[in-house]
Amino acid sequence: MTDTQLEKANRFRTLHQGPNAFVIANAWDAGSARLLMGLGFSALATSSSASAGTLGRRDGQVTREEALAQARAIVMATDLPVSADLENGFGDAPNTVAETIRLAAAAGLVGGSIEDATGNEEKPLYDFDFAVERVAAAVQTARSLTFPFTLTARAENFLCGNPDLEDTIKRLQAFEKAGADVLFAPGLPDLAAVRAVCAAASKPVNFMVGIRGQSFTVAELEAVGVRRISLSTSLYRAAMSGLFEAAREVKDHGTFDYLDRILTTSQLNGWMKI
Repeated sequence: MTDTQLEKANRFRTLHQGPNAFVIANAWDAGSARLLMGLGFSALATSSSASAGTLGRRDGQVTREEALAQARAIVMATDLPVSADLENGFGDAPNTVAETIRLAAAAGLVGGSIEDATGNEEKPLYDFDFAVERVAAAVQTARSLTFPFTLTARAENFLCGNPDLEDTIKRLQAFEKAGADVLFAPGLPDLAAVRAVCAAASKPVNFMVGIRGQSFTVAELEAVGVRRISLSTSLYRAAMSGLFEAAREVKDHGTFDYLDRILTTSQLNGWMKI
């Protein structure tokens, strides 16, 4: 742990104290981190799906070592606080989750999320008590660090085929009681559900933008009580969409009109300055 990491951790904590919501932008490599920092975002996060995509894989197919290597590159590229999508902690056992938090801190991260999704299609969610135990193990390790690591606990019901708002709130409240610093239920369907989650929690709530028809403006989310807004894999998908459209134009039409819409080399290099 360095003084710089401590300063970043304190700055990250302060962002969650409001009074306004803030957007945490999800980067996928050092270059995207530099660009997002240059645009003025106050904090960055990783995205498990984007991290997998950079390796030509699907979400959930990245090892802990690979995920932390990518996170470390982002941390080294910017002076912004960086929090990581740590999936389910890269293992079922609470002690594995705890070790993931320790390694995340060693990689320079000042925060990270642990979810209650198993990655097993036959049983997509951990049982309630075991899910809470896993969060508690992560909290214990986070509290043992010499800087305030911000732990986010995720309830994955709405992404795992169990759109049960009551159970989602029950899980988030239990995670809060176990010591989580931020609560997160990705995939909430509407502002009424977001409002219900925020009203049921006393800790900051993160909302995930990125699902068509289920993403709302900063003002709308702030009005119902959201404190942090993450962009999930949406920026990476936007970048890949640009690649797809440009490459398809060349392949299908033999034209290069996309050159009129993109950053020049000098503009892009401007964001890469140290």
